[in-house]
Amino acid sequence: MLLVAYDGGSFHGFAAQPGQHTVGGLLAATLGSMAGHEVSLTCAGRTDAGVHAQGQVVHADLQEAIVAKWAEREPDPGMLLERLGRSLSHQLGPAVAVIEARVAPDGFDARHSATARRYRYSLLRTPWPDPLLHHSSWHVPGELDLAAMRIGADALLGEHDFSAFCRLGRGESAPITRRVLSTSWWSAPGDDQLWVFQIEANAFCHQMVRSMVGTLVAVGQGRIRAGELLSIVQSGDRSRSGQPAPPRGLCLVGVRYPERLVPGGTWEPGGGDWAGPDR
Repeated sequence: MLLVAYDGGSFHGFAAQPGQHTVGGLLAATLGSMAGHEVSLTCAGRTDAGVHAQGQVVHADLQEAIVAKWAEREPDPGMLLERLGRSLSHQLGPAVAVIEARVAPDGFDARHSATARRYRYSLLRTPWPDPLLHHSSWHVPGELDLAAMRIGADALLGEHDFSAFCRLGRGESAPITRRVLSTSWWSAPGDDQLWVFQIEANAFCHQMVRSMVGTLVAVGQGRIRAGELLSIVQSGDRSRSGQPAPPRGLCLVGVRYPERLVPGGTWEPGGGDWAGPDR
């Protein structure tokens, strides 16, 4: 299993697609070239085109004979995994990095074993755009009522049909029930011009976070009242929610698993900060 970070700006999402440049397609091809056989990947969250990740979790099955051959050259399992991660990062960089590689425990599935995912969305609040932050944030000039946005976000908590915030894919139909465990807004440490929205849920549907952010920005601008959010959720009517925020501000930052599979329950760069600032 792999802990992967990537800049999604140049990719057509994570999932491999014929004729498209995707994170998963590139990672699978690179790992398959190293292993000498075709590799199929499973990820914790299939991020959309332009969306980034700091803590994407991926698993792949490698043939035992290949692993045994690698072990002959490097008998220390820890060093073997470290060298594998380094080699993948060297070939995939700079847009993709394998932060860590581990042997997956029995029964582990990067997607189905996950109990929660955590995303962050960044808003740039300067009067003018910042070209250096353009690829990782949404520039929203003008006044925003942060208190109203926090109140609106509270209405998203709990288990609901979130059809009002989801783009239905082929073969999908409402209701789309998800459980939102926490939401929060805060200013980035040392920079009150960069606002961050964090949301944790058991799972997300297509464009769910971006639609929520777009709706909450509309609340901050006074175009939607904070008190309307619960009604919008309950309506299941996508036409009542705001336009989805651009993908470039969204980042998958962490995935939660049962502790019997992942010690500590989460696997993130540097241990992560699951709760985020209490603001």
